[in-house]
Amino acid sequence: MPTATKKHSESKRRQKKRGDRPKKPKMADTADRHDLYQRSVQCVEDEVAFIDERFREIRGREARSVREDFCGTAAMACAWAAHAPNATAVGVDIDPEVLAWGRAHNLAALPEDARGRVTLIEGDVLTVQTEPVDAIAAMNFSYWLFMDRPTLLAYFRSLRAALKPDGLLFLDAYGGYEAHQVIEEERDCEGFTYIWDQADFDPITHRMQCYIHFHFPDKSKMERAFSYVWRLWSLPELKELLLEAGFTEVQFWWEGADEDGDGNGVFERVERGDADAGWICYLIAAV
Repeated sequence: MPTATKKHSESKRRQKKRGDRPKKPKMADTADRHDLYQRSVQCVEDEVAFIDERFREIRGREARSVREDFCGTAAMACAWAAHAPNATAVGVDIDPEVLAWGRAHNLAALPEDARGRVTLIEGDVLTVQTEPVDAIAAMNFSYWLFMDRPTLLAYFRSLRAALKPDGLLFLDAYGGYEAHQVIEEERDCEGFTYIWDQADFDPITHRMQCYIHFHFPDKSKMERAFSYVWRLWSLPELKELLLEAGFTEVQFWWEGADEDGDGNGVFERVERGDADAGWICYLIAAV
């Protein structure tokens, strides 16, 4: 075989061999959106500690049973059951896919004893029937999916009926003038970047379209990993609805700020909030 022809054939074989190598998958293609959400959005240990401490402080006894509404992967419900040997938890969510993920990853990771003290229910929080509990938590602004007053009032009434005679309801809320803007906020997490995208806001109805995106060091992106259409409820509206639903008192617990003006994760009871660009607070409603 002529030398030039031989070299050409060898070059083609090398190119074919290199072309046969599988490409390294992009980080966005292999990442798990539920895992990313738990790592970037949730801090269930802090939520459990807040409910435990505030219940003791307000009611003078230990809270044993908690119901987590819109529980998603049931991370908080599982953390509650794990935090004390007598703690029980119920998680309610309408999405079977996310509940299945929670069973496989969060519930299965618990010790057998704690696992037996968690009940997960696929159902509508508006109509679900559960045994009375000490506390109910609806976190991550999930109840804002109810965008009209009659529906949110009906939900709050159902929660009051689902609590024990001295039970407490725990909600969170956010606001500030940036909450009314079309805006994106980025935060670096371990191994990825979390992006909160307020894509649309209607000042007449307070209807919002929000997304969560995840970006990765290899430049790949998981766009619109989560999508939310909800109403930006104000604190006076929420307090009025809770009292109308039959709760006797509504407390506001405001997050403090660090030296850079960012939230520090420390919540204190207040009678007056700060006119910040963005704020987060807890509401505690007493039966």
